[in-house]
Amino acid sequence: MFCIVALLIFSILGIFSATHRQWAKEALDCVLRRVTFRPCNTGFREKIKSKILIALIDRSPFAAKFFNRHFELLAWLFMILMIGSTVWSIRGGYNYYLYGSCNGLNETGFCAFDPSGSNNKVSTVSSDATCAAVATTEKDLTLQYTNLSIFPTINNNSKDKIVMVACYACEYSRKAYPELESLVAKYKTDFTFLHFPVKEGEENIAMSANGLCAYRQDAEKFWALNRLFFQIPLDKESDQAYLNGLATQVGLDIEVLNKCVSDPETIKMVKEQYHQIRQTKFYGTPTVFINGQALVGPKPYRVYRAALRKYILF
Repeated sequence: MFCIVALLIFSILGIFSATHRQWAKEALDCVLRRVTFRPCNTGFREKIKSKILIALIDRSPFAAKFFNRHFELLAWLFMILMIGSTVWSIRGGYNYYLYGSCNGLNETGFCAFDPSGSNNKVSTVSSDATCAAVATTEKDLTLQYTNLSIFPTINNNSKDKIVMVACYACEYSRKAYPELESLVAKYKTDFTFLHFPVKEGEENIAMSANGLCAYRQDAEKFWALNRLFFQIPLDKESDQAYLNGLATQVGLDIEVLNKCVSDPETIKMVKEQYHQIRQTKFYGTPTVFINGQALVGPKPYRVYRAALRKYILF
């Protein structure tokens, strides 16, 4: 067992050191002897053991004595730990690639590949707080009770359905939307967009109302406007003149748009949309449903693609 451990360690160290490359060759010879049922080269074993003992005895005679007495046991223990950590690292890398987290889909906790946990953060839904990062789970998320027919939809007659709950003014939604937009464009999926401002209030309804009226006027131009809404300065959310400028940019009729926005029935419909969005039991944006499966937080493009193409084992 010592030979295997030594081979693994010295093979890695040998990348940077000629001395360690020589030891790696000796360790390989030792391993080959063991697998062909020949005795290992005792000189190599004792040489490495003595170097470790010399380093230990200057620091702790007790530790050196313990190491000498239980040398083979420690080699086995180190081998088990190394195999375990390797398997755990591979599993973490696999999970990170498919789910955006080392711990699995929508799972929080430390991940060496994403130490900030940004792939699982959302902007919390609150009536009096600004967007804030929190830990997330997918418990209770569902589309079962939500009437999606009242929301903007790209209908490509696809068997794959993507639904996104997002906030125009929130960092994580702004990060996720371009990824979803690219995914829908490439795979021609159906896509339904649900806007929900995490800061509720009359002053925050403007963008939802403009979006609803733009969609009613021209669905294709709405999606161009929707892209611009995710780039809008945060202090312009309720500035109708600024929103009119964006609408003009994509070719919408401003007079028709403003008449629709000021209609009390439009505000009533926006509030009904918010009610329907709450039926998903979501608690932060972005929340994305791909064929009914919830993905919480701004996942990398590869994670959305893996979910769509069913590479993820939910």
